Amino acid sequence: MNRDTAEPTVEEMPGKRAQEWADYHHQFSAPSTYVYDFVWDFTEDAVGPFCTDVDGNVLMDFTSHVAAAPLGYNNPKIMEKFDEFDLVDPTKIAGQDFYAAGGWPPEDPELPGPTQLMDRLTDLTSHYDMDTVFLSNSGAEAVENAIKICYAQGGHRAFTFDGAFHGRTLGALSLNRSKVNHRKGYPEIGGVISVPYPSTEDAYRKDWLTDGPGGNVVADKLDPEQGIIDPEEVAYIILEPVQGEGGYRVPHDGFVSDLAEIRERFDVNVISDEIQAGMGRTGEMWGVDHLDLEPDVITSAKGLRAGATVANSDLFPKEKARLSSTWGAGKIVDSMQGVFTIDAIHEYDLLDNVAERGRQMRELLADADLPNVTDVRGRGLMLAVEFDSKERREAVVKAALKRGLLTLGCGHKTLRLLPPLDVTEREIELGFDVFRSAVEDVA
Repeated sequence: MNRDTAEPTVEEMPGKRAQEWADYHHQFSAPSTYVYDFVWDFTEDAVGPFCTDVDGNVLMDFTSHVAAAPLGYNNPKIMEKFDEFDLVDPTKIAGQDFYAAGGWPPEDPELPGPTQLMDRLTDLTSHYDMDTVFLSNSGAEAVENAIKICYAQGGHRAFTFDGAFHGRTLGALSLNRSKVNHRKGYPEIGGVISVPYPSTEDAYRKDWLTDGPGGNVVADKLDPEQGIIDPEEVAYIILEPVQGEGGYRVPHDGFVSDLAEIRERFDVNVISDEIQAGMGRTGEMWGVDHLDLEPDVITSAKGLRAGATVANSDLFPKEKARLSSTWGAGKIVDSMQGVFTIDAIHEYDLLDNVAERGRQMRELLADADLPNVTDVRGRGLMLAVEFDSKERREAVVKAALKRGLLTLGCGHKTLRLLPPLDVTEREIELGFDVFRSAVEDVA
């Protein structure tokens, strides 16, 4: 498949083989979040945003596996480096009882691994005075360990935000405020307080600002004289620098400024959940880099290819075994892939590409004046198109799929677009044309 000339080609969607595969899969699979019966055939041609399904259809993937495939499919920026190595078995080193070296010296071995991934992560967060990393398997585990290290500092309360999504393990799940079915019936961590996440001027003024002693809903609660919560009891505030499942909402500048003041005034740790917004997705390496807010902890996964909790060493417990994970220090292949991804972002100036291609897509969407679209928002290549109803959004997702473009919903009536970080001008135009056709078809 030639990336420079490839185009979506669909005969039938879903095809007969895809339907048969999905039916067979569901004989064994627990109910989950499968959106549609698209079955990627990983033995067939795929490159960049283009992939082939089991029926031979060529599709354009503008989901990037919910940002977990930041460079799309079989990208030579990654694959050419992998081809240089004869990998060994096992590629997972259990626990954190010993280390794994891919040659010598440790600063630049033949095969980078967990040590080198942590080295790069501390470099990427040094402007926040972060120097220590705990690696894990997933974003949920990264969040679990972020809240654990904050709780270990003292305090049993926390603030999360309406619309938030932080993972599906029980601790992270306790912080979610995006959909009822994520949490209903499950036990939760106590003391988690939910407050608004204003993304517009109207929401900032109506939902966040108050006439109370602190001037906003959080500062009011923490006010030393009239508040209802002792600031010493607050272990952390956790936020997404761009909300993901909550609808790709960008925080209002005044709201961010207020959070920075709360952090400083009350000495509360701020966790920036970068699982979806991090690793260059917004045009900066971290989504929080766009904000006038200094985080105390950063969580990363998806595009990083491994889970990571990053902070200053002072925040991490000093006792051994307070933090641990099955493969926490030794997922060799995942760590290597993470290193190669970070290196590719720098080597190929992908942050600039993300900003430029994101601007291109937003301009195309704005100029098209598409029917039933009520908002276009986002940062970089973390883009959202909101429709007049959930039913319309679902119809557009299906219409785009039938034309060969993979998209995903988020929020209540919003559709997200997540092209690969190295998406080209041609690919943005091509994807937009398919998307526009789908929107107009269901108008």
